[in-house]
Amino acid sequence: MKEDKNIFLRKKILIYGLGKSGISSFKFLNNKSNVYLYDDFIKKINYSRLNKRFINLNEIFRYSFEKIIISPGIDINNCKLSKFLKKNFSKIYTDLDVFYSFYKNKSITITGTNGKSTTAKILYDVLLDQKYDVRLIGNIGNPALSEKQISKKTIFVIEASSYQLEYSKIFTSKYSILLNISPDHIERHGNLKNYINAKFKLLKSQSNQSVALINKHDPLIIKQIKRIKLNPKIIKVDTLRNNSLLNRLNNKYFLSFGNRENLFFILRISKILKLKYESLIKTLNNFKGLKYRQQIIFENKNLIIINDSKSTSFASSENILRGLKNVYWILGGIPKKGDKFKLSKKHCLKFKAYTFGNHHNDFKKCLGNKIILNNFNTLNDILHKIFIDIRKKELIKNIIFFSPAGASFDNFKNFEDRGLYFNNLIKKFINAN
Repeated sequence: MKEDKNIFLRKKILIYGLGKSGISSFKFLNNKSNVYLYDDFIKKINYSRLNKRFINLNEIFRYSFEKIIISPGIDINNCKLSKFLKKNFSKIYTDLDVFYSFYKNKSITITGTNGKSTTAKILYDVLLDQKYDVRLIGNIGNPALSEKQISKKTIFVIEASSYQLEYSKIFTSKYSILLNISPDHIERHGNLKNYINAKFKLLKSQSNQSVALINKHDPLIIKQIKRIKLNPKIIKVDTLRNNSLLNRLNNKYFLSFGNRENLFFILRISKILKLKYESLIKTLNNFKGLKYRQQIIFENKNLIIINDSKSTSFASSENILRGLKNVYWILGGIPKKGDKFKLSKKHCLKFKAYTFGNHHNDFKKCLGNKIILNNFNTLNDILHKIFIDIRKKELIKNIIFFSPAGASFDNFKNFEDRGLYFNNLIKKFINAN
């Protein structure tokens, strides 16, 4: 795009929120516009260039900003600048908007409730192995504006959350992938309708030269598709059909229902991009998964231990529970508002469930009478009980499935912190046994 048409050049801009995306936005725009910074909780920044541009709350109302770039974590209904943002809503943009205004490269954007990070990483690996100049950005990898040495051949694989899409105005993607939708982040979006609308902003922003891949068997997606008019070509991916390629895969990672769903989207976009078949199979067989996402951290003839700390909803946990038996399922954290557990009572006979933390009653209410939920104060107490039980059942293959189905910030900084804590506990118990 020509410089005189770029809406972010030579403007007075406020960047609100100084996490990774906010700081990368500043570094990208600092020499292109007159940039100011604000964050609800940071009074001084340990970076001199940023500190010089930081303004306090009272100063904000004295300026007439032309653009406001907010970080994904900012909720305009629950922040210190709420009234200011609502008054200036037409000026609000995201780093994805800035990214699109400067780069018109081919991009493949992946969203959905579950599986975004995994699908994005698989696709990135596939393209990288086939010698493409590919970058992994957005909610995974680097912030959108931190990439360097971009050429016309660079392809961007973008993981986009509902938070990132909610306030974007001009961002669009050549290819969009909508994996699935189930109730999530309702405490932020207010209701399921708003959450669905945030996800569908990705598809609505596309032109008739674009392609959107959606899940043929997801009822919420199909219902919304029938309700609204969309410009891009819509491809309905059949995630339940048989595929001959599956017979050539020997990667245990793709045995779970959720990861097989992700795989079907990879196969479809690979066909559209005309990628090399043999190289694709090799990449898929070598894929190791992401940390704390259905990650097998221990296995012997009697026991498998899976760390799925990334799970913050029942839908995420259900995707792998469907294919397991003899399971000790560990839940904990803060259940998501509006979340529902959909597996049948009959299916739940295959596993035992345990909770830790202060939200046992909330989990019990969500699970209903489908399964008996044993409550313990700590993860350590749960594992102590499970390992005693396992010793009595050494003739069968037992599975410890740490898939909390709740947000982590009651006791941990994030799901990574929670996952690392679980790994360290497991090391202690394995060494003791």
